[in-house]
Amino acid sequence: MKAERNNKSEISAMPTWLRRPIGKASELSTVQRIIKQRQIHTICEEGRCPNRGECYAQKTATFLLMGPTCTRSCAFCQVDKGHAPMPLDPEEPKKVAEAVQILGLRYVVLTSVARDDLSDQGAGWFVKTMEVIRQVNPETQIEVLTPDFYGERQRIAAIANAKPACYNHNIETVRRLTGPVRRGAKYDRSLLVLQIVKDIDPTIPTKSGLMLGHGETVAEVIETMADLRQIGCDRLTIGQYMRPSLEHLPVQKYWTPAEFDELGAIAKEMGFSHVRSGPLVRSSYHAGEEG
Repeated sequence: MKAERNNKSEISAMPTWLRRPIGKASELSTVQRIIKQRQIHTICEEGRCPNRGECYAQKTATFLLMGPTCTRSCAFCQVDKGHAPMPLDPEEPKKVAEAVQILGLRYVVLTSVARDDLSDQGAGWFVKTMEVIRQVNPETQIEVLTPDFYGERQRIAAIANAKPACYNHNIETVRRLTGPVRRGAKYDRSLLVLQIVKDIDPTIPTKSGLMLGHGETVAEVIETMADLRQIGCDRLTIGQYMRPSLEHLPVQKYWTPAEFDELGAIAKEMGFSHVRSGPLVRSSYHAGEEG
């Protein structure tokens, strides 16, 4: 009961600019019905994204591959973790492709939980799903948002060689905070993932995202953006961390819309070709407008 009161108190203390309508019920229910019927998942739902109604209305969705349970334990993430994931559903690529067709999606983002239990950590599953989507929906563009695959070039190359419209891997936070925020991840390894993609095919746009609110400084954020540009990262998203529950890391700071605007301007000056910077921005926000 006390935890519930604390959680409500935290929500009531949230700045007004972080409160927004969830979207039209009809748009939400249509997508929710289709994914539930097929027993597939979207990060929009699993991560309770505040923009899902808007994205669904714009015919964009982000599918969460390989089940809803992650083998990592990032301290900020809403996705289920802490127990063994389910076996892969051999029909999942087909189900995702069917959902894309029914929803008339023009741009699709494929992401996944980390599956360190699999021999290739799921890299081949990304490729398989891309192939099936293209068979059914040849005009649909596909962006991937992948785990780090422990920086193993062969796994990253398999996905890059499948020619996604964009290859996204989120660095999430600044170097100093990577340990407590992204348990099991490494800052330089995330940079390496994006560097490998550019080495394999410089024509594939690369993208990364930062989540502010863990105690980072402006100087550290700028340093992280510079590190991303150094390895040729083309696109950047910057958003506000919002604590999913009392079991997750507390918010250290709510950055203001003006501060996000300033950081976005700095990112553009650095040479990022596409920048989305705002409190409610998430990795796939308006992704289809970047292609």
